[in-house]
Amino acid sequence: MNQVCVIVGVGPGNGEALARRFSEGGFQVAMLARSGTYINSLAQRLPNSHAWEYDATDWRNAETTFQSIEQQLGPVSVLLYNAGGGVFKSVEDASVEDFEANWRVNVQGLVAATKAALPQLRQHDTASIVVTSASAATRGRANTAPFASAKAAQRSLAQSLARQLGPEKIHVANVLIDGVVDLPRTRARRADQPDDFFVKPAAVADAVWMLCHQDPSAWTFELDLRPFGETW
Repeated sequence: MNQVCVIVGVGPGNGEALARRFSEGGFQVAMLARSGTYINSLAQRLPNSHAWEYDATDWRNAETTFQSIEQQLGPVSVLLYNAGGGVFKSVEDASVEDFEANWRVNVQGLVAATKAALPQLRQHDTASIVVTSASAATRGRANTAPFASAKAAQRSLAQSLARQLGPEKIHVANVLIDGVVDLPRTRARRADQPDDFFVKPAAVADAVWMLCHQDPSAWTFELDLRPFGETW
């Protein structure tokens, strides 16, 4: 049986690094993203990778997409939920629609992907669900009301899944990224910062790979990742 990894939310940065790490590790990688152009281009450059155009906020497409993945690659054994969105405003400045949009991508999207993937995950002796989160899940600052509230809900959902699915040997882990991810646009905005200021996507991918290969006797639920210089 093929090892199959689905990554929901693949773009430059953590999503691409995750796809590269699991491809190098021998997995068939299903890359899901709204930008079909980007992931189709990446699939041409990355061995064992395959592109599916997918909007994490449209839950109606989840079941058919995961069925298509199973038909083409085999049953999913690793689900990486990397889709995320953030509106950084105070509760006064944010609209109700801002809150709803953050909830849809961070919570509803995870629910839909998990429900669609579970029948396939359960076909394996062990399987993994790893959620890419943020430190905002544990602390709501003044101008992060929509984002922080959605990430807190996502974290609570992940913990509920971990407690439910652990006895089935499905490892659910939440990865809190506390820092600025190294991307061309973040480099441009923080041009005065040294290299070690940034979170390296390849290092994040290595950490997620480790989580997916832990012994069930010593599973990690939550993992904080931050550069040594980050204030926390």
